[in-house]
Amino acid sequence: MQISELQKQINDFSIAKGFDKSTIEQRALFLVTEVGEMVRELLHISYHPDRDNIDEIKKHLGLEMYDIVWNICDLANKLDINLERSFLEKTEINKTRTW
Repeated sequence: MQISELQKQINDFSIAKGFDKSTIEQRALFLVTEVGEMVRELLHISYHPDRDNIDEIKKHLGLEMYDIVWNICDLANKLDINLERSFLEKTEINKTRTW
């Protein structure tokens, strides 16, 4: 799936569920909340990498990562930012950077 398709899908879902009414500040707070939830799952893996339920923890981690991407795309939609174009532009910038 292209990033532009993902943004379109999220835009349609956001409108259907009424999330398009949230402000950019609210969406940013939702994003931060989801990052916190992802970090909580990462801590479970970090402290107990050999747990019997590691696959379940990774599943939860993946779902939290989805929520982060979803919120970023919704925020970009609210700000009329084409993430695909931004991604390609930043990729070119990074090719010339040294770390």
